[in-house]
Amino acid sequence: MEAFTIHRGLAAPLDTANVDTDQIIAKQFLKSIQRTGFGEHLFYDWRFGAGGKPVAGFPLNQPRFQKASILVARNNFGCGSSREHAVWAVQQYGFKAVIAPRKGSGDNLIPAFADIFRSNSAKNGLLTVELSEAEVDEIFQAIEKNAGLEITVDLKNQKVTLHASKPRDFHFEINAGVKDRLLHGLDDIGITLEHQPAITAFEKTYDDQLSKRTKV
Repeated sequence: MEAFTIHRGLAAPLDTANVDTDQIIAKQFLKSIQRTGFGEHLFYDWRFGAGGKPVAGFPLNQPRFQKASILVARNNFGCGSSREHAVWAVQQYGFKAVIAPRKGSGDNLIPAFADIFRSNSAKNGLLTVELSEAEVDEIFQAIEKNAGLEITVDLKNQKVTLHASKPRDFHFEINAGVKDRLLHGLDDIGITLEHQPAITAFEKTYDDQLSKRTKV
């Protein structure tokens, strides 16, 4: 898994809440047994109309957002089914990070990302950044006012920087374990292999004990 430390890239807006995984990658594109080829189908039903014709009004079809690598969305991004393909599609399209806002508070809190999508993102190296609703509103406004707006996401320092006419910084919180695995590019297998000496020692002890039992 590729490590994430700091990334600067063009920002693209998706001003929609509750984007579910079926919209991120529709079910008809889940037939492949490979983990590649999903990016071209990202948001397919929104990006394309009848006959596969691009929908001009959809942000990712607009020339100013081509080659964007940071997606800015609304709350509860990635809700719906647990398909890991949704994360693969976002990444394979070219996005390195997704920024979204939490909404409300207490019992009425709506998170920026659905739990399973957030978990799948961490396991695949996609950074999910949760900010306040007011901060994300400011980012959307900056994208609209500043053509070609770039954003830097600094994971080590947990900071988002808008490179607008008036630069702006936002701090974000992230689980320490998720931060560590992303900074070091560790998927689940990589984390397991960090314990290789202990695993090898256990296997040797087990083999020795099994050998003794066999001889008795």
